[in-house]
Amino acid sequence: MESKVSNQEGLHASLTFAVVGCAMGVLNELGHGLHEKPYERSLVVEFGLRGLTIEQQRKFEIRYKGVVVGEFIPDLIVNGSVIVDTKVIDRITDVERGQILNYLRITRLNVGLIVNFKRPKLEWERMIL
Repeated sequence: MESKVSNQEGLHASLTFAVVGCAMGVLNELGHGLHEKPYERSLVVEFGLRGLTIEQQRKFEIRYKGVVVGEFIPDLIVNGSVIVDTKVIDRITDVERGQILNYLRITRLNVGLIVNFKRPKLEWERMIL
């Protein structure tokens, strides 16, 4: 598990670096503390402006012993590689870290990014499965 990666190393590092840059741009434009959806939708706009491919609200089946028992719908998947989970919470905790790891298992992707827009300074963590 890896978190708070700010350099260009590791799996999809340059993409997550670009996503964090987009999130900083959104935070600078909108300010902090709104509900999650405006940030998610603004990220979609920003990703599009920067030429990134976005899947928003794609559905994945949750299976238990081969039986579909539900579905998971991640906020955003960027370039088919990185799940982006937008948050407006006091701080990123083990609860959010555990959730993103489960999201990665369900989607069979390897990199997730938790982005928290609660405060004036962007909080984010990169998780690798």
